[in-house]
Amino acid sequence: MKVGCNYKFPYFWTMKHFVYLMVFLPIIAWSQSNFDKGVKLFKEEKWAQAEAFFELFLNENPNHLKAIEYLGDIAGKNKSWDKAIGYYKRLKQLKTNEADYYYKYGGALGMKAKESSKFKALGMISEVKDSFEKAIILDPKHIESRWALIELYIQLPGIVGGSEAKAIQYSNELLRLSPVDGYLSRGHIEEYFKRYTLAEQQYNKAIIEGGSKKSYQKLANLYKNKMKEPEKAKKVLESYNNR
Repeated sequence: MKVGCNYKFPYFWTMKHFVYLMVFLPIIAWSQSNFDKGVKLFKEEKWAQAEAFFELFLNENPNHLKAIEYLGDIAGKNKSWDKAIGYYKRLKQLKTNEADYYYKYGGALGMKAKESSKFKALGMISEVKDSFEKAIILDPKHIESRWALIELYIQLPGIVGGSEAKAIQYSNELLRLSPVDGYLSRGHIEEYFKRYTLAEQQYNKAIIEGGSKKSYQKLANLYKNKMKEPEKAKKVLESYNNR
């Protein structure tokens, strides 16, 4: 009596899979290796080298969301705003319900507007706002988009849509979502409009609430650069280092 299975796979089946293993798996492995190399170089801030590997990977995987996002991020770091806008727009089209893609698209568009002529920039502002607002609709807890809208509303002249009231509205929303971000953003608004004592109060609240390094730095920078009190700035940084 024979023990075991006597079933034999058909010759054509085994040959087909042999061909697959010999031909396609090395291609897949090579492609994935390009992505992994790109990620490693990106983390090392070697943007040009990382970009080359991501582009190679994208040629084999044209709809790979993360590779496209990395390429958009690299374009942004290089201040190549048109390229960044193109990559983020592609991401929005491939995945329409991802808040971060709208946030990044709005950010790249906003930076392009900032470097364009005033007339050209005016034509972009509405889409920049809409992108950040869309991100908040998709993710009601999206912190970064609220920060971006605050910056937009305080920097724009009132005649083209700037509004301190709207900036404060988003700061209040941040306060409910993340108290530290709420206090820091309100401090930023007060500092922008040169109400330094009020800004000081908000930054102190942020320190009490979370004690983050950023909170201490914001207060120290306010003392040093705006209130011209370098000794206070020094004490703030010392208190952080001595925690």
